[in-house]
Amino acid sequence: MIKSAIAALAATPLLASAALAGPYVNVENNAGWSGDDYNGAVTDLHVGYEGTIGDNGAYYVQGGPAIVAIDGEENSTEISGKIGASVAVTDRASVYGEISAITVDQEITDGLSVGSKIGVKYTF
Repeated sequence: MIKSAIAALAATPLLASAALAGPYVNVENNAGWSGDDYNGAVTDLHVGYEGTIGDNGAYYVQGGPAIVAIDGEENSTEISGKIGASVAVTDRASVYGEISAITVDQEITDGLSVGSKIGVKYTF
């Protein structure tokens, strides 16, 4: 469904290394198009916390309201959140992962849309 697709779009990586551990605010908009057709957008208004994992890793956890704006429909507010981590495996390569979730029709038990992301980043 369109809400699930937009929720999946909202699962973008926030894997910047944590220079300083601590709280932060993240406002992020993810919009989608099919060709020239605008489908909608999700705007996350998150509060989060990030920190380090040993000498080679970083993590974050964030959450808050998400404004869902589907083209042609009335906006709705859901609750969304993300957790993620990255670990340097060499001086030039790191592995990262993220799990994100957003409610559907403000339901947690029957209407939670979940996404995941995993990858490798190599710096030249």
